[in-house]
Amino acid sequence: MSPIPRRSLLKAAAVAGAAAQFSWALGAKDAQAAPRAAAGDGDPVTLDWLEDGGLGAAPGSTLGVPWPKGAFQEDQTFALTDADGKAVPVQTWPIAYWPDGSLKWTAHAVSSGGSGKLTLAAGEPAAPEKKVTVDKSGGTIDISTGVITAKIGTSGATLIKSVTRGSTEIAKDGKLVLIRQPEIEDEDQGAVKTERFDGAIAKVEVEQEGPVRAVVRIDGKHRKGNRSWMPFSIRLYFYAGADSFRMVHTITYDGTQEAGKAGGDFIRGLGVRFTVPMRDQSYDRHIRIGGEGTGMLREAVKGITGLRRDPGAAVQAAQFEGKKLPDPATWDQRVTTRLQYIPEWGDYTLSQLSADGFTLRKRTKKGYGWIGAGGGRRANGFGYVGGVSGGFSFGLRDFWEKFPAQLDIRDAHTDEAEVTLWLWSPEAQPMDLRFYHDGMGQDTFPEQLEGLNITYEDYEPGFGTPYGIARTSELLFWANESTPSADALAEQAEAVRVLPQLAAPPKQLIKAGVFGPGLYSEPDRSTPAKAKIEDHLDFLFTYYKDQVEMRRWYGFWDYGDIMHTYDNARHQWRYDIGGYAWDNSELSPDLWLWFAYLRSGRADIFRFAEAMTRHTGEVDVYHIGKWAGLGTRHGVQHHGDSAKQQRIANATYRRYYYFLTADERVGDLMHANVDSDETFLVLDPIRKIRTEPYTPDRNALSVGFGTDWSGLVSAWLTEWERKGPKWEKARARVLSTMETIAAQPNGFVQGTGLYDLDTGKFAIAEKPVVGVSHLSAVFGLNELCVELIDLVDMPRFHEAYFDYCRYFNATKAEQAARYGSDFGTLLLFQGHSRLDAYAAVQTGDEKLAKRAWEKFYNSDGYKESAPWTTQKLSGPASLVPGSEATWVSTNDTSLYGLAAIENLALLGDKMP
Repeated sequence: MSPIPRRSLLKAAAVAGAAAQFSWALGAKDAQAAPRAAAGDGDPVTLDWLEDGGLGAAPGSTLGVPWPKGAFQEDQTFALTDADGKAVPVQTWPIAYWPDGSLKWTAHAVSSGGSGKLTLAAGEPAAPEKKVTVDKSGGTIDISTGVITAKIGTSGATLIKSVTRGSTEIAKDGKLVLIRQPEIEDEDQGAVKTERFDGAIAKVEVEQEGPVRAVVRIDGKHRKGNRSWMPFSIRLYFYAGADSFRMVHTITYDGTQEAGKAGGDFIRGLGVRFTVPMRDQSYDRHIRIGGEGTGMLREAVKGITGLRRDPGAAVQAAQFEGKKLPDPATWDQRVTTRLQYIPEWGDYTLSQLSADGFTLRKRTKKGYGWIGAGGGRRANGFGYVGGVSGGFSFGLRDFWEKFPAQLDIRDAHTDEAEVTLWLWSPEAQPMDLRFYHDGMGQDTFPEQLEGLNITYEDYEPGFGTPYGIARTSELLFWANESTPSADALAEQAEAVRVLPQLAAPPKQLIKAGVFGPGLYSEPDRSTPAKAKIEDHLDFLFTYYKDQVEMRRWYGFWDYGDIMHTYDNARHQWRYDIGGYAWDNSELSPDLWLWFAYLRSGRADIFRFAEAMTRHTGEVDVYHIGKWAGLGTRHGVQHHGDSAKQQRIANATYRRYYYFLTADERVGDLMHANVDSDETFLVLDPIRKIRTEPYTPDRNALSVGFGTDWSGLVSAWLTEWERKGPKWEKARARVLSTMETIAAQPNGFVQGTGLYDLDTGKFAIAEKPVVGVSHLSAVFGLNELCVELIDLVDMPRFHEAYFDYCRYFNATKAEQAARYGSDFGTLLLFQGHSRLDAYAAVQTGDEKLAKRAWEKFYNSDGYKESAPWTTQKLSGPASLVPGSEATWVSTNDTSLYGLAAIENLALLGDKMP
């Protein structure tokens, strides 16, 4: 690192001195020089469940807990106790470090502990009574929870060869199934041809081996004959003492679908399939299929209730409860002698083809007619097949939210039943990902810019491709020793619907100083002004939660996202108008939601943010192909817009969920972006508006300091904190880009630099330039810089960022006096008020503190004079009854939410 000029050091010292004059100022500080451990930093932490009920029937739960800098070193062990002080087994591992090497985040896995609060403290962990063990000595990977054993395949098409409980095989031949339809017609399809592909294992890795949790990752592609496509990544989670396991299932689309063409790779079905051995008499075999809530179809393969002849009330009750029936010789013989005439129902199908309706049907066997068995609105995605000697429960999370989904049970009347959980129902229309229009003559950049000016869509031929997008689903499976009771089944179904999650409280997150120290605080209604802002924040979250339901923002590819802008005339969000449709993380609604959770600990906010993280990190980003590492700008289709940029692939939006849950899949996504600076060789993000010729040069790539760099540095910082495989390179990139941005003639205000992929540095410009955009700081730049300034002792970078914060909301005259010219026409002043607030606290500048609240209340965005209410919609005004707030937009909501949260935390005692 080059020496910092003496005048910069003197100026930084002066800033620190000024800050010390104000008790409310954090002050400019050396953030890396010494650990900041203080008395109480390593105090025990009380953990609680997000929802009531504790672990329930789930196999286990894993959470992340943050620690203040210097509180614990890497070799620290942790113990867990329940409310009575009883030791609870826990498995701990580090998931992030402070720059001084102390623990920043630790992950903790539990498989017991009841439904109450738990206490985590330094100490020796208790060992589980039944440990998870992993045996890799044979041709399979055998994992035992102490209750069940799963044999994991290492090659071929069978991922899970068998699941046994004791000596009883409960399930076997766990496979992935994909149905491809090579052609799609808009009208009568006639005879539809399909072909089946099975998942083929390419690589298996044991990522954890117990004693509380074991994790196995399986990668491969779906294969038929000589063709392999649709990469998958599966993780299997096993917990000590559990009779169940969890599957996290990811597919990446790598087929071909071209707009205007009927031929291509259309997915007709996507599923996970198991075989279930059936050992009991058909009247002792049971089918359970979840309906609405904890509602359930409860039947036997051969039913003996409701017959013309009565076997006896006790016999009927036992069958309905799923208990072994007494010897038929003890029944009314008018039933016993005629058992062979009672049909055996071997096949069941529940299909959820929309968010608002499911149908259930059954038949005796293949080749015979189906009969209706009921239906409803929203099935819970749970099922069971088995008998009194053992059975298999299964469930697909977000079943109706990510329609079209389906559950199949086949051949339950034979020696082997087959269960398929369809992530994409084969009864639905094929998965059509073709771009939605023909371009309408937008062949050149000028024509495309004209299109942008009318529909706000950035179109370019060939760019609306789904190649490389992904989707992750979660499934749960239980190996039961017998058919569970109705209450036990309901508990399993509830675990499918809402996977239990332990969490550290907001106080610990704030105390640890993670995700930007000082940027969030617990809700405070101690004054009328604070209470009013808290009410506004609650209103906005509730409104979006309600709009998801009213507008049915559901579906396999859509669930988790929200819309960008409202159409007042149609009383409808602009779902069909270019860049006004799906939001795709524009202006950081992800950050707003996660900050809302961090400060409140609210379960409903966590679940909303979780769904968004699962969506935006997978569907809105390319994971393979030439645009891997880039995301797609907001639009009618999540992959449709031609702006493929770092700002959407930004790891900042994934960091919160990862560190709070230690989710490995999200960790994969962030690690994959460590080398995404290479994407600037492939695609110039501002190619349509450049005024001078530009050819990407490996050693002189045009990279912006705002939306571009914030996306890059978020991945580098996360890799460094996690000590991932490329952490040393990532650390070097963080430091070298910070240093060379700070060294620019105008620092951040310079706007853009020429980046060298080989050195990881920006060239220092010869002349000062003003290149400020209203978008630069609204894709996580502020939150990242706050973290970086806390982590890295680089006064010149601190100074450069404080200057950017000082002058964005300054007058044009003030900007010109400092930089020689003003910043031009800017927007989003309310959202940038949080930059004023941060700089005010860091520098002790009272004028900045005053301006922060002035810009928050009286610039653009939402004002106190806004209605802050909704209006009812009914009748022909809208498709379904509901409500609207025509003044609400997602851009303004995201920025208001972040500014309100951060300003309250930083300057809550400086409100006007």
